[in-house]
Amino acid sequence: MRSIQDLKIFIETARQGSLSAAARLLDLSPAATSAAVKRLEAELGVPLFIRSTRHLRLTHQGETFLGHCQQALQLLDDGCQAIQKGQTVIQDVLQLSMPSDIGRNLLLGWLDEFLDLYPQIDLRIQLSDRLVNIYRQPVDIALRYGELPDSSLIAVPLVPDNRRVLCASPDYVQQFGTPLRPEDLTKHNCLCFMLGEDVHGRWRFWKNAQEVSVKVRGSRVADDGEAVRRWALAGKGIAYKARLDVIEDLSNGRLVPLCEDWETERTPFNLICADRRQFSPAVQALRQFLSSRLEKLSA
Repeated sequence: MRSIQDLKIFIETARQGSLSAAARLLDLSPAATSAAVKRLEAELGVPLFIRSTRHLRLTHQGETFLGHCQQALQLLDDGCQAIQKGQTVIQDVLQLSMPSDIGRNLLLGWLDEFLDLYPQIDLRIQLSDRLVNIYRQPVDIALRYGELPDSSLIAVPLVPDNRRVLCASPDYVQQFGTPLRPEDLTKHNCLCFMLGEDVHGRWRFWKNAQEVSVKVRGSRVADDGEAVRRWALAGKGIAYKARLDVIEDLSNGRLVPLCEDWETERTPFNLICADRRQFSPAVQALRQFLSSRLEKLSA
C-alpha cells in the first residue's frame, strides 16, 4: 500500500462525502486528495467511489475496504499508545449505550467478564434501541447497528459484514408454510421494528444483481428489538433481524432461516463516539474485548 496518509485521505473522503471537504479538513489541496484516492484505486484495481458532478459515494468495494482501513489504522494507533503508556493500570468510568436485544441477551454477560478483567473500570449502561444523542446525553460511546446517519461521528466497525436474516420459529413454519421467495412475505404475518417514528416495513433482498423490495405487514410492531425476537420465538410471525441478535437461536434451532438463497440487508455493528480523543485506554480495551468475542461468535 502506498502510504498510511493515502488511507487516511480515503477514510476522510468517505466520511465527508466530498474530496474538497476532506482536503480542507486535512489541510491539503483538492488535487492531492484526488491523487491519493486514484492511487489506491489503481493499486486495488477497483473503483472506491462513484462520482458525479455533485455527489460522491462509496462503491460496494469501497464500503468493504473502508471498514478494514478503519480497523487497520485503529490498530496502529493502539500500538503506538500501548508503547507510550506501557503497562498503565486501566481505570475509568465508561458510559455505554447499546441495543436492547443483543445488549440483554449477549453483551451484558460479556461485560461482566470484561469488568472481571478490568476491576478498576466502572460501567454505566443505557439499554435502548432509540438512537442516543451522544453530544447531549451522558454517554461516552454507543454500540449500534447500521450505517451512521451523522457523518461527523466516529464509527469503529466491530462486525462490518453483519447482515439481517429472515427467520421464524419451526412452529410458525409448520403452521403457515415456508416463504420460498421474498414476494411470498406479503402472505405472511411479518414482525416489524420501529425506530423513532419510522417502521422498518420495507424489506430488501438481492439475487443475481436483482433487488426485490417487499412492503410487509403484520399484526405486531415494536420499538424494542427484543420484543420482535420474542414474538418470533413464540411463533407469532416472521422477523427480519440482525444476525447477531438471533445467531444463538439459529444455531440451536429455536429459529430457522428463510429464503437463504437471497442476499439480505447489511447492518454492520459499530462502536460509535463523537470524537476520536474519546478512545481512552478503557474504550480501546473494551473494543478489543468485544471484537474478540464477536469474532469467535461469528466464526
